[in-house]
Amino acid sequence: MSGSPDDERLEELRQKKMEQLQDRAESQGDEASQEAAQQQAEAQKKAVLRQHLTDDARKRLNTVKMSKPQFGEQVERQVVSLARSGRIQGKIDDEKMKQLLKELKPDSQSFDIQRR
Repeated sequence: MSGSPDDERLEELRQKKMEQLQDRAESQGDEASQEAAQQQAEAQKKAVLRQHLTDDARKRLNTVKMSKPQFGEQVERQVVSLARSGRIQGKIDDEKMKQLLKELKPDSQSFDIQRR
C-alpha cells in the first residue's frame, strides 16, 4: 500500500503541519527574546532613575506618569539620556524636577471664550 496517492497526500499534510508548527515555535521564540530585551531595558532605565533622582523627585515623576503617562515617559527618557551623556551632576531633587517638567511641558493653548 505504500506509494498510494492517499499515503502520499497524508505525508504531504503531515509535512505542511510540521512546517507550520516549526514556524510558530520560531516566532514565539522571537517574541520571547524581544520581551526579555524590553524587560532588561526597563530595568536599566529604572536603575538609572533610582541613581539620579531623589525620593521626592521620583514621587513627583510617578505622580506625573499617573496623570499623563505619555508625558511621564517623555520626562523619563529625557532624564535617562541626560544621565547617560553625563550632563547630570549629583542627583535631581524636587526643585530641579519641577524645573525640568516646566521646560518639557508642551505649550498649553488658552482659549478665551467671549459671549456676545
